[in-house]
Amino acid sequence: MSSNFEQFKKLHQANHLFVLPNAWDARSAQLFQENAFPAIGTSSAAVAASLGYEDGEGMLFSDYLLIIKRILASVHVPVTVDMEMGYGKTNEQIFANMQQLAELGVAGVNIEDSEIIQSKRSLKKAAAFAKTIEFIKDGLSAKNLSLFINVRCDTYILHVKDAPKETISRLKMYEATGADGVFLPCISREEDINEAVSNTQLPINVMCIPGLPDFDTLNKLGVKRASMGPFLFNKTYKKAGELSQKVIEKANFSSIL
Repeated sequence: MSSNFEQFKKLHQANHLFVLPNAWDARSAQLFQENAFPAIGTSSAAVAASLGYEDGEGMLFSDYLLIIKRILASVHVPVTVDMEMGYGKTNEQIFANMQQLAELGVAGVNIEDSEIIQSKRSLKKAAAFAKTIEFIKDGLSAKNLSLFINVRCDTYILHVKDAPKETISRLKMYEATGADGVFLPCISREEDINEAVSNTQLPINVMCIPGLPDFDTLNKLGVKRASMGPFLFNKTYKKAGELSQKVIEKANFSSIL
């Protein structure tokens, strides 16, 4: 097993919350490392936007891979990659991408249990998605490779009916596949977080959204990882837009000096 994988896995086993920043290029990753974050994730939405693509696997995997390689070459902390739906139509294609990342030295990935059909996102059948995770884990094991497989469960981001119940059902199924963690984007209510944490042995990951409890509360609830998602990227480029507009308004460069 790679040292990056082991180091990354241990961050999810600590008795305190692990805060994961999400980079979109090599320089943003370096800034996070300089600020002593113990690991770095990518945000597929932020990387796609930085390259002029739409989110939802709008960018080519080859373009994404170039950014991933530059990040890996620019930092020494573990890197986990947001792989969206896996960038493949079959389990074999998805695994080939995962194998490539593991061989490059990536420590982990996120892969989501929803799909986009004709511009509409919906949940995949849990049993079918579980088989994809098993296929990935078995394939990695057969090649003596390791990746922290963090399953993104989209019950809350999609506002599915009776989200807590559906989430728990999926958590139990994903735990049985050998997944290493579960990501619940857009979960924010303390009672929902507590119920999720209480119904799985897998470390729970949440994402920065309005209304999310503070770090102390998340820690008390048993959440192991909290990520920035695309929010810092969005804030950074909103500020860049405001500053560039001031250059025009003031007819000088004082706003950016």
